[in-house]
Amino acid sequence: MKRLLLLICCLGMIAVGARSQNFKLNSAGYFSNKGVDVMAFADVYPEGHQSGVSLIMHGNRMATNGDLRFEPTPGQWQPVPKQRSRNQDLSANQIVARLSFPDSSRHLKGFNPMVYPDFEFNYTVTVEGQGSSVIVTVDIDRPVPERFIGKLGFNLELFPGALFGRPWIMDDKSGIFPQHPNGPTISSTSNIAHTGAFDPNPRANLDNLTGHNHGYNPARADEIIAEPYTVGRRFTVRPDDPYNKLVIESSTADLKLYDGRMNHNNGWFVVRSDIPRGATKGAIRWTITPNVVDSWLYKPVVQTSQLGYHPNQPKTAVIELDSRDSLRHTPTLYKITSEGEKPVLSAAAKEWGKFLRYNYICFDFSEIKDEGLYQVRYADASSSIFRIARDVYDRGAWQPVLEYFLPVQMCHIRVSEKYRVWHDLCHDDDALMAPTDYNHIDGYAQGNSTLSPYKSGEIVPGLNHGGWHDAGDFDLRVESQSGECYILALAREAFTVDYDATTIDQKKRIAEIHQPDSKADILQQIEHGMLSVVGAYSALGRLYRGIICNDLRQYVLLGDAAAMTDGVIGTSDDRWVFTENNPGRELSAAAALAASARVMKGFNDTLAVQALNAARTIFANVPGEGFFKAAKIQAATELYLATSEAVYSDYLLAETKFIADRIMQTGWFIGRAEKKLNNPAFTQAIRDALPRLRKQLETQAAGTPYGVPYRPSIWGAGWGIQEQGYNYYFLHEAYPDIFPAEMLYNALNFVLGCHPGSNTASFASGIGAKSATVGYGLNRADWSYIPGGVISGTALIRPDFPELLEFPYLWQQVEYVMGGGSSHYMFLVLAAQQILSRK
Repeated sequence: MKRLLLLICCLGMIAVGARSQNFKLNSAGYFSNKGVDVMAFADVYPEGHQSGVSLIMHGNRMATNGDLRFEPTPGQWQPVPKQRSRNQDLSANQIVARLSFPDSSRHLKGFNPMVYPDFEFNYTVTVEGQGSSVIVTVDIDRPVPERFIGKLGFNLELFPGALFGRPWIMDDKSGIFPQHPNGPTISSTSNIAHTGAFDPNPRANLDNLTGHNHGYNPARADEIIAEPYTVGRRFTVRPDDPYNKLVIESSTADLKLYDGRMNHNNGWFVVRSDIPRGATKGAIRWTITPNVVDSWLYKPVVQTSQLGYHPNQPKTAVIELDSRDSLRHTPTLYKITSEGEKPVLSAAAKEWGKFLRYNYICFDFSEIKDEGLYQVRYADASSSIFRIARDVYDRGAWQPVLEYFLPVQMCHIRVSEKYRVWHDLCHDDDALMAPTDYNHIDGYAQGNSTLSPYKSGEIVPGLNHGGWHDAGDFDLRVESQSGECYILALAREAFTVDYDATTIDQKKRIAEIHQPDSKADILQQIEHGMLSVVGAYSALGRLYRGIICNDLRQYVLLGDAAAMTDGVIGTSDDRWVFTENNPGRELSAAAALAASARVMKGFNDTLAVQALNAARTIFANVPGEGFFKAAKIQAATELYLATSEAVYSDYLLAETKFIADRIMQTGWFIGRAEKKLNNPAFTQAIRDALPRLRKQLETQAAGTPYGVPYRPSIWGAGWGIQEQGYNYYFLHEAYPDIFPAEMLYNALNFVLGCHPGSNTASFASGIGAKSATVGYGLNRADWSYIPGGVISGTALIRPDFPELLEFPYLWQQVEYVMGGGSSHYMFLVLAAQQILSRK
């Protein structure tokens, strides 16, 4: 009888175990089985490795972009399908996505033009949970033409950062995922040879986009790819690790393991099956079986500032928990001393609730003000060690932005740091006027006129001075150049930053990091940005849209910016300058020019006069109605603060109703003008409107456990949160009775490590105990970083997975930027330092 009972018990346990190992479609729209989730076509960014079928295994995204592609190892420049519909059926336990090629809206036009092959078709991807597996089936509505046999196939990309040095098994063969791509290679005819005619008037030039068939070009990267590491029917990823083990079986075509880094440095490993000749219905059928560790729970993550806190600052640790974890422990704050450690505060955490896929509790330790080293612990998890100190923001906090990041990003100059050369004198041959009626790359496009005295292809003088490379890329956009100057100018006015750690010599065209020259670095940086914006304005008689390389091979350059062109003016490798009619950007630049003119006065008086005159002219000539009126008001605000002239004060007073009605847009910048105007009616209108703004901001902040809005689309939300904190400073300074300082501190803490996900690194590279030391900057190919650069930050893998990978090529997570990012971060630290020093 005992044996019978034992047998029944064991069978029952087996049955329970079997039930727990089933993939079920949940209300969030993905298949879930304990610690493993399978998403299907919920995301929208295949160029950024974020789309199609994706697998998250025990807290880590292992695979993504499961979909049909025309190349075994596509990059960001290869064509992607158009998703037409996505339907999920809970009762059938399946997701059905309907897609098609081409997406004619992206064929030789758009932000980044793509080249689509001449094969139009529709297809369906069905993803269905069946027990412990997920079945992926592809139906295509017509057979693949002979010219695309071996070209069109189903790809699944594997994240390389989790696989280097790890094993795989294909049938009876085995291997190790290599640290770098290895030959031999395979040559084939590029799909470019079969370009479709999907737009009668394409604005991008096919020859220019594809490099005129001379050597390597990212748009023709399918010509030479890596030979597959292995071919078979059953592929096992990470057989050594139960938390990351994944089995893929194909019943219709061979599986092939490719290394996408052979033809794109930012490529991933790819498992692929080609569409068989003549196949339509059930052309691809994969069975994907991720290993599920039944007992796994997401380990608690204790999120704090990686830098630390001022004693008078609010201090809250946010603790992120598995939504299935019902246990609650008591968090404890420990003080770390030379004699050891001791607990100084234990208290029940406050339940915040569910956000995204996790539950959150908050541990407030604001009452602790004694200076020293501290750590928060919760169960077997702990935060990084951080400081509480009055000088926490005084050194190595905001300074790296001025010491390293801004100098390294400087264009038209040689940048050195003692033994090291960050980059040589670059782009001294800028620039040729861009072609008209032309859709270029990275959002650059020229209309039917150059809007200037220069014809297409002519040399535009005076453009080889000043400016900063736009972080991950090397172009100079007007909004990044003027925007950077604007933030730095307002920082100079608000905090009187006189820090000097760098020599900048515009005549000799050199910058030497950590070699002071008795000049305020922030003023030298504003000058450098203005030399580009004002120089272009003087040459063109208007603002430029920007300056960018003319060739895609140049655009993907990794390394020294000086290698992009030959430095000889008037040759075919020179960069192009673009112009545009864009009232919003022009008026925003006018505001930046006026603010910069104020701080340039007494430092570079000639440049100050030129900047102010340009701002005046733009304000006078550029219409600011409808959507652009707020930008016109911002320009008037900065011009009034710069000149005190009635033309600007009268304009502001005349627009009192609009300013009050649009207080969400205008509130942050109008306060300084309101104080100077000293007009009772205007002041009352603004103060009556401000509570609406405060309520909106409070509502947004209450939507997350971090006290700031976190609503990423594609890019990580760090830059936007910093910008909101930057704007909030001006609200607090002008109206402290309405806007307390806490939201500013929350924004700063978010950037410094108190943000969603298991990676709690500070977004500010090199700042804090743990920071983003792999960034998408000029040295990304070395898996390195630029101190003081601030990455885009934790992104959202839709619908609910926050992710920050340590991988240098995910621009939407780890790219640096100009016109915000680092300068907004620097501003936030200076603001916190200023406000807290008053207490």
